[in-house]
Amino acid sequence: MPTASFRRRLITLLLGGLGAIGAGLVLAGAPETVEANHVAELSLVSATSYDNPFLEVEVDAVVTRPDGEHLRVPAFWAGGTTWKVRYASEQAGTHTWVTECTDATNPGLHGIGGTIEVIPTTSDNLFHQHGPVRVVPGGRHFAHADGTPFLWLGDTWWKNLCKRMTWEGFQELAADREAKGFNAVQIVCGPYPDEGFLEPRMANEGGLPYESVKFARVNPEYFNFTDRRIHHLVERGLMPVIVGSWGRGDCNSMKAIGLEGLKRHWRYLVARYGASPICWILAGEIPDETKWGRGPWAPLAHHVRNIDPFHRPLTCHTAHGRRAAKADVTLIDFDMVGGSHDQAVAIEPQTVGIVSAAHSQAPPMPVLVGETCYEGHMQQGFGDVQRRIFWGSFLSGAMGHTYGAAGIWHASVAGDPGCASAAFGGKRVYDWTTWKEGMNYPGSTEVGLGKKLLEHYPWHRFEPHPEWTEPGCYAAGIPGEVRFIYQPRRKIYDWAGTVMKNLEPNSTYSAFYFDPATGRRFDQGLVRSASGEFKTKGVPSPQDWILVAERATVAIPPDERN
Repeated sequence: MPTASFRRRLITLLLGGLGAIGAGLVLAGAPETVEANHVAELSLVSATSYDNPFLEVEVDAVVTRPDGEHLRVPAFWAGGTTWKVRYASEQAGTHTWVTECTDATNPGLHGIGGTIEVIPTTSDNLFHQHGPVRVVPGGRHFAHADGTPFLWLGDTWWKNLCKRMTWEGFQELAADREAKGFNAVQIVCGPYPDEGFLEPRMANEGGLPYESVKFARVNPEYFNFTDRRIHHLVERGLMPVIVGSWGRGDCNSMKAIGLEGLKRHWRYLVARYGASPICWILAGEIPDETKWGRGPWAPLAHHVRNIDPFHRPLTCHTAHGRRAAKADVTLIDFDMVGGSHDQAVAIEPQTVGIVSAAHSQAPPMPVLVGETCYEGHMQQGFGDVQRRIFWGSFLSGAMGHTYGAAGIWHASVAGDPGCASAAFGGKRVYDWTTWKEGMNYPGSTEVGLGKKLLEHYPWHRFEPHPEWTEPGCYAAGIPGEVRFIYQPRRKIYDWAGTVMKNLEPNSTYSAFYFDPATGRRFDQGLVRSASGEFKTKGVPSPQDWILVAERATVAIPPDERN
């Protein structure tokens, strides 16, 4: 349900008194003015009442930008006889638009035209200032539209559009995540995992999203309340990462809903949210082959790419990354991979190796872990495990990371864990942890500290360099400029120092240990090496540490070098 803070400007279409422009084109009223990277909302009133507008009619607005580019922006049925178009652009100037309807006899939906004046933004919101997030062309990191690097730190809120997570609770959780440094939220706007399709537990304040499992009749009221939450995330600086459905064997949306139903669903999602600064996840837990254009989900990925005029980044939520076969058709813009919910497996080198393998594939694109050991999931995976997954992944080539916590992903509240689905006999309860308890787990603060540290450096230029340290540690950085080495927690009472290898000849670095649990720093002075190898005198205490070494500008006499 759009609110005053939605930054929308309604264009009320005057269908009777403004006359025609050209053949059959009706002027839509005064030009609309909207700030750059804000959403303008255009309202259309159908002259015809349809039994099922969602299924019977499609409407697009063909927008011509000031640079001459044409965008076909899908409209959505908003209930009654109302249709809406949402549009946003970073490009200042006059944007003209005209509608096309599959029912060309409907004068309220077909042949309506107007203009939108985009002016520079006055907002301090990063998405408004710098534009939506995209993948840097030919690169391995994310950036805003103006080139400002975006270090993805996501949180997992799969089921948080349901009414079990109250509006007040949603705002509280968003404020907590913003304060801790998160900037993305992965959230399902469609069938949930671990549930039957369209169970009552999925409903929000407006009811269920569809009236049948085949998604043949939409409920706009569900999406009106979803609008409020998606918009709130944007206003808090949290990029919505919208998941269309789920695809695991026991909750396979493709099998239950079918390709045509999912295509209708995705057209509706693109129409309602594509103008916002979002990213797309095609579906959760689907086959890896989707990424290279194979299998039952590939046609849906093609469909989403074809109908999204804003080209928001698209990925699939799978266990592994792309492959490198010549016949592959790359259907994703960034590579989201998985880990393991078992903490013992999640921290193993072979799990981080999934990131390394994905990072090495061509063409280059950002890689990040989209789901792994959630903190507190079945009472394991706490602080030091979360730190190890975050740092091991990032220093192995990831350009972002998504965290998760028990209680939050399933919107658990006292008495209802949100995952005891009737479809599974009510027995699949992973955690009785509530979302408020999960919100305060320490790992969320600690991964936020890691992001804030990285943002002091040109992290988007980092490359993995395992040869810079000993086996069991992780290293990345920029040769000759900065090195990060993560020393995982070892045995108790082990104060042994961290080894840096392959230092540039006669190089000098200034080093400090960063405590990934608290953010405290312990200065280590200058690192001097003529031999190419250096070992610190010892870690500050027997835990995990980040050793940061920056190229020093001071000159070291030859007789003082290591």
